[in-house]
Amino acid sequence: MALTCLVAFAAATGAQARELVLGRVSDDPRQHYEQLRPLLDYVVPRMRDVGITGGRILMARDAAQMASYLRRGRVDWFTETAASAMLLERKAGARPLLLTERNGVSRYHTVFFARTDSGVSGLDDLRGRSIALQSRASTSAYFVPVMELLERGLPMEMLPTPTEDGTPDSVGFVLARSESNIAIWVHKGLVDAGAMSSLDWERPTTMSPSFRPDLRIIHETGEYPRALEMVRGDLEPAVAARLREVLLQAADDPAAREALAHFFGTTRFIALDPRNEAGLDYLRRAVARVVEEVE
Repeated sequence: MALTCLVAFAAATGAQARELVLGRVSDDPRQHYEQLRPLLDYVVPRMRDVGITGGRILMARDAAQMASYLRRGRVDWFTETAASAMLLERKAGARPLLLTERNGVSRYHTVFFARTDSGVSGLDDLRGRSIALQSRASTSAYFVPVMELLERGLPMEMLPTPTEDGTPDSVGFVLARSESNIAIWVHKGLVDAGAMSSLDWERPTTMSPSFRPDLRIIHETGEYPRALEMVRGDLEPAVAARLREVLLQAADDPAAREALAHFFGTTRFIALDPRNEAGLDYLRRAVARVVEEVE
């Protein structure tokens, strides 16, 4: 009876009764489901006035599958790190909705580092040498460092292993899969340099304090957004506007506190301003250039 009344109300107000679908690119769907569900359960009841009658989570195995979901209208809203979000904007027309602050941090930057005895003191010294990055999905440890090197006229060449030699004119990069591996490979001298986020550089579980005396920072980038809430490009304006409103208000609502904590340690959602838009423009350029010149 309640659902019938809700459908009738939605029809009367011009809204189409339906589910809100929250998506996620995931290599661990079970864990991510537990992180996503509480916030979806918080949001859905607050969107009944725009015809939302329920919520569902849809996992994608990779960015290509998520792009397909977005183009076909199967996902309405998703959360992503900034460069991956810009990649899906490029591939599927997704739109930024809000900045996501996680554990009190909404912006960060990339740190390049090398051993103090490596002879590497700046990015130009990396020509003919090697650098460890994380994975193709990483903003701070892939898209941004590759963009910084390309902008200095340094061609990038992917190496299959840390011990493989690249060409003398390029920078060989190897994907270490984790930030802790990047730190270890640089410290052991398997690669000449590494790049990671400023947060990981300061995190003892990633960068062992015992490594620090042997390492030095050789370059730091400007700041850029850490993560974003995105919606598909053709999401109904009323639904997108109400979702934005609900998320913006969540940090001030005690009822949302636990759901936000589960949602990847989110502390609040922030409206995009000119400073953050400039950061996204930089990441758009980075994604476009890396895709065209490296991948």
